[in-house]
Amino acid sequence: MTLFLLRRLLYALPIVLGVSLVCFALVHIAPGDPLISVLPPDATDEVRARMMAAYGFDRPYHEQFLLWAWRALHGDLGMSIATARPVASEVIRAVGNTLILAVAATVIGFAFGLLFGVVAGYFRDSWIDKAASTLAVVGVSVPHYWLGMVLVIIFSSELGWLPATGMGPSGSSGWVPDLEHLKHLALPALTMSVIPMGIVARTTRALVAEILSQDFVGALRAKGLSEGGVFRHVVKNAAPTAIAVMGLQLGYLLGGSILIETVFSWPGTGFLLNNAIFQRDLPLLQGTILVLALFFVVLNLVVDVVQTLLDPRIQRA
Repeated sequence: MTLFLLRRLLYALPIVLGVSLVCFALVHIAPGDPLISVLPPDATDEVRARMMAAYGFDRPYHEQFLLWAWRALHGDLGMSIATARPVASEVIRAVGNTLILAVAATVIGFAFGLLFGVVAGYFRDSWIDKAASTLAVVGVSVPHYWLGMVLVIIFSSELGWLPATGMGPSGSSGWVPDLEHLKHLALPALTMSVIPMGIVARTTRALVAEILSQDFVGALRAKGLSEGGVFRHVVKNAAPTAIAVMGLQLGYLLGGSILIETVFSWPGTGFLLNNAIFQRDLPLLQGTILVLALFFVVLNLVVDVVQTLLDPRIQRA
């Protein structure tokens, strides 16, 4: 197991290097003035040159990348151009908020997706299977930002049951697990959970249907094993793939929540990225994208390890 973990860590190192290089390159080739948020329109060339030198934008790209990567290794992601605050502190706070939202959405999506998928797989080709599969397809197909606005109209504007925006009462930026904060979490988490729910349901349905058609399931039933025992064997065989799908969906939710967080004014990484894009805040953009990419790499590593613990055949292969 130790050798397997070391091998996976070695595989992750070039991925991290490539991700950091692509992150730096994509941000810098985007059009626009990186100092637009701090310089007035009538700024002189001398002032602009001093600001470019202060942020290191006057250096060649390879020097900028090496300096940025070296500082990032030491936890220094630079200073935000728009707010003049350390990028690391901004990103850490936003990542914590996004984690709350992404984990809640993943739990909801995985629970209901697993339920619909198992039921559809057990009753394949029946009306139950068709209904569950239809719900899964709708969940994957519906634009989540549109669904979020519809839920706000229904549950906030019309019924008044749940708050429409924000992370907590009175514009609170912190989050605690009490009733008021859970109400603010409900709509964005439910909106974000729809796509992973559909993906998990479709994947689980295919897995369960395939496992039930295998010979060992017939042998278990022929030996007199109860349906509960058969179900445990089916779940055990489907668990590694289902957990891999769940881990990937959590990674996608961490990096792909810009529209949801903007719709619900949730102060996470998506909301931070949206502001950084419009303000052309290069250090903040680079730092946020790099941290999210590293989260995705680490998450894939964790999923690999968990899959190996559940299915030793992966390690032997």
